[in-house]
Amino acid sequence: MSRYLVTGAAGFIGSALASRLTKDGNKVVTIDNLSTGNTSNIPDGVEFIEGDCGNQEVYSKIPNDPYDAIFHIAGQSSGEISFDDPIYDIRTNAESTLLLLNFALQNKCKRFIYASTMSVYGIKPERPVKENEDCHPESFYGIAKLASEHYIRVYEQYGIDATSLRLFNVYGPGQNMNNLRQGMVSIFLAQMLKDKRIHVKGSADRFRDFIHIDDVVESFFRCLSCDKSKGEIINIANGKATKVKEIIDLLVSSQKEKIEIKYKGGTPGDIHGIFADITLMNETLGTWERIDLQDGLKMMIKSCSEGES
Repeated sequence: MSRYLVTGAAGFIGSALASRLTKDGNKVVTIDNLSTGNTSNIPDGVEFIEGDCGNQEVYSKIPNDPYDAIFHIAGQSSGEISFDDPIYDIRTNAESTLLLLNFALQNKCKRFIYASTMSVYGIKPERPVKENEDCHPESFYGIAKLASEHYIRVYEQYGIDATSLRLFNVYGPGQNMNNLRQGMVSIFLAQMLKDKRIHVKGSADRFRDFIHIDDVVESFFRCLSCDKSKGEIINIANGKATKVKEIIDLLVSSQKEKIEIKYKGGTPGDIHGIFADITLMNETLGTWERIDLQDGLKMMIKSCSEGES
């Protein structure tokens, strides 16, 4: 049995990863400040420590046991929200990484797997973006996540075997449907199911690269057994550009009732479009049958409907 520290297991991605790890018979400890997560999301058997990863005091609460790997998932994950309080965003997304890396070093945990983001890239031409391209983030969120990647590079000099996974647009069952400022798919779906209306901030021609939560968890999991991933920064995506209009059409087509679509305004730090070159992902982590967007949306809608019944 292996032992893992997973930050943010009360949230969307962290809870899905912790669930996979515990089902495989591993011991999991998590830290979460419950700012957006919920204790009901934490899988059975996971040891929960309430606290902020950006606060030094929380690290004295962590059991001083050897950990086979640390997965740093926790953090504020919205470019738009990062403009509300940039200082908090730096603490939760950058300072937390620095403190956690220091904990890993003191605990002699060599494996560190980090949830980074496509937001580090900023504005790019309409072509697949590669990991070695220059990064010019457009939001405080993107800046903090990029800073974390640099902290990780420094700590690799001290023997930490780290991998940064640049997650593109993650969606799927378990996403927070109450947060209408983070997660394009969940925002549209929540509005559609509740109000029979979708309010789109920005152009319908904007495009993103969507990846299902199960495929994201599989990517994290494969890092554990893949030595080639050590020291790498890897795009985690499907490698396909999907327009906002296509997402809306797929969601609306699932409903019998008429859905009103409104386009108005935009969001700070938003970019027109981005999608990933996933060559490194496939070469490093291998290939598997990934969940198609249409099928993934059906799974998410079904999960929401079952939750209401």
